[in-house]
Amino acid sequence: MDDDTVPHLDVYTGTEIFAEAFGCSVHRPEDNMPFALPLITEASQVSTLHVPDLDVPCLKLLFEIADELRVRGGPNAVLKMVDVQSPMGIAALIWEKTSFYAAMVDQPEAVKELAAKVKGLLVAFLDEWVARYGVDFVAHCPDYYMPKGITLSEDEIGSVGPGAYYDLFHTELVELSRRYGGIGIHCCANAKHQWEGLKRIPDLRLLNLVQPPDILREAYLYFASHVPQMHSWCGEGDPMGWIAQLPKESRVVLQVSADSKKQAIDLSSRLREIMKGQTT
Repeated sequence: MDDDTVPHLDVYTGTEIFAEAFGCSVHRPEDNMPFALPLITEASQVSTLHVPDLDVPCLKLLFEIADELRVRGGPNAVLKMVDVQSPMGIAALIWEKTSFYAAMVDQPEAVKELAAKVKGLLVAFLDEWVARYGVDFVAHCPDYYMPKGITLSEDEIGSVGPGAYYDLFHTELVELSRRYGGIGIHCCANAKHQWEGLKRIPDLRLLNLVQPPDILREAYLYFASHVPQMHSWCGEGDPMGWIAQLPKESRVVLQVSADSKKQAIDLSSRLREIMKGQTT
């Protein structure tokens, strides 16, 4: 290929898959990705939920698709990971959102119980995935290569304070990172107040934030020497000048688009020349 994309096979999903496994109905709009509809509305219902097996139809189908892709692509073909949310993120799909956030304050033990059940299913799924397809994969969002570890979306942390983050979110992220040997995180929430917490996650392999440029300028500086960054904005104007706009000590994935194959090859060649001898 004439670009830096890692060829991969896509097990295409929306955010609904693990919530659906717990029994959530799924809305499938004609012009967008499917999403789960809430299953429960109050804390007393959490204890009635059972952790499903991996042979529940919506998860069984994913393995069947991945198996068939591997048959067609060969045993060394790289798979793209399904859309993985954090356990708390999946819990927020299962439990009606306004009641869920109120329960974080009034009944946090029920929230933790649901997240623990979700984590049990998620770990079982990921363990099986690794056993079948190996430790390397391409992340769901954005599509970067991971030699090992886990990648997920953590979009609920923008709606809670740092205290709730450390009480409800942080521990499960730490445990998942340690279990799988690293973690990559996508977050499109307005969550600048959680950057300190994200920085404390061990073996954070890559951070992807989707925010306005002024926020991302601060992020590049804040995380510069800590973790590779692949944000939704990486410079103004000509891509040849983007590197000069970023902190020198940062490690950044530059996402450059082109209008044609010829232009893409030219941009890629010029960027490689600029980056020779630099840490990016």
